[in-house]
Amino acid sequence: MVVSLKAFRRRVGAFIGGFEAGLANRRLKGFQPSRAHLNTLIAAAGPDITARARWLVRNNGYAANAIESWAGNVVGAGIKPSSMISDSDLKAQVQKLWLHWTDEADAEAFTDFYGLQRRAAREVFIAGEVFFRFRPRRPQDGLTMPLQLQMLPSEMLPINRNEVAQNGNVIRQGIEFDAIGRRVAYHFLRRHPGDLTDPRLAGETVRIPASEIVHIVDPVDAGQMRGISRFAAGIVKLFLLDQYDDAELDRKKVAAMHALFITTPAPTEPLDAAEGRDENDERTIDLQPGQITMLEPGEEVQTSSPAESGQTYEPFQYRTLLQVSAALGVPYAYLSNDMLKANYSNSRLALLEFRRRIEAYQHAVIVWQLCRRVWARWMDTAVLAGAIDLPDYNQRRREYLACGWLPPKWDWVDPLKDARAEIEQIEAGLKSRTQALAERGYDAEQVDAEISADRAREKSLGLSFATSVNLPAVNLSTASDAVTN
Repeated sequence: MVVSLKAFRRRVGAFIGGFEAGLANRRLKGFQPSRAHLNTLIAAAGPDITARARWLVRNNGYAANAIESWAGNVVGAGIKPSSMISDSDLKAQVQKLWLHWTDEADAEAFTDFYGLQRRAAREVFIAGEVFFRFRPRRPQDGLTMPLQLQMLPSEMLPINRNEVAQNGNVIRQGIEFDAIGRRVAYHFLRRHPGDLTDPRLAGETVRIPASEIVHIVDPVDAGQMRGISRFAAGIVKLFLLDQYDDAELDRKKVAAMHALFITTPAPTEPLDAAEGRDENDERTIDLQPGQITMLEPGEEVQTSSPAESGQTYEPFQYRTLLQVSAALGVPYAYLSNDMLKANYSNSRLALLEFRRRIEAYQHAVIVWQLCRRVWARWMDTAVLAGAIDLPDYNQRRREYLACGWLPPKWDWVDPLKDARAEIEQIEAGLKSRTQALAERGYDAEQVDAEISADRAREKSLGLSFATSVNLPAVNLSTASDAVTN
């Protein structure tokens, strides 16, 4: 007797037991998830998810607040470079030239390089990915550096383009791969498929070498090629909650309007002069303040009495928003701006967990995929354009490219206790001043130079300021216990 693999697995599972999640009993009978690879699922549903996510950001306050909070914490005022060139004078020249270029980095001239970082963080949150194209410029364009960045949204790379190119390479979801799986090119649309203001031919594509494209994506599965919106797990609940809120608001509006309904045993009688018909051809009467309206014989007036939402409205909203905040990876308070349910201890714990996630994202996505690629291309362009002289650059390129990226500083929850704890860690040798300054988004050499310049200026002007602040001692173990309790 031949037994199918599915039936065999069911029999073995029923006999052995083991993992309840693998059984097909009554409770799990309808739980039949797709076994398709994430690339297949993204190709089928990705564009719709992205469109819905963009709609929510444009129309839903919670979604708009969540993405602004995410971008503000990931990028803030910018993740800034600190060159590791040992020659201090040469390092200062590089940093100064970079600072001038950041103002010209955006090909659309809307913002600077750090503003592009923020826009990238927003796009990856909404669409799961974003692209930047290096745009070399001519010397006569008058830029500090003949290089700019052009942002390309996810929709510009056709996700359903899968074919074999004439050169034998494989194109998958708009990305061209060579024989050993390396990305060699991207096939972008010349115009956004949803932008009807662009007169260029719809559907026309252009092949751009992979060396000219920065693809920023936060992959969740092995082998994933394209991104998926971070809203994916929360779109349904957020949209339905938005509809529920609208219905509640409309119910309150109707209740406040003191709606009246007139019933009559003779509905076919002609209308009076004060009456009319609405767009649905229903009888209406325009009531005015203090107006006395005579009803026809047999007619009576009934008032609308919509039911109250009772005590369940706010708890239901709170619990639903908690699920949405978990799906988006954003703390409840950052999603809803509701601080009433927060206290010092749980706010600090939520903040510390959120910061760990943010730091991982900053390193793995923004710095690794965007900042490092841009810095390397910028350095190469600066040397080729003669904007800066770096001796033996070709042989020492890796050394010159060495750079630390400093994210924006985290604000202290309790400035006095946090500052004292920081000082005690430095004095105990648990961390260095360089590390402490880097965590606040500052370059140690630059800070020391500024302090030295300040001291020299104060001395020359005969000024004297306190050089130390007496802070009350804080027992680190006690402070830690206070937080966990």
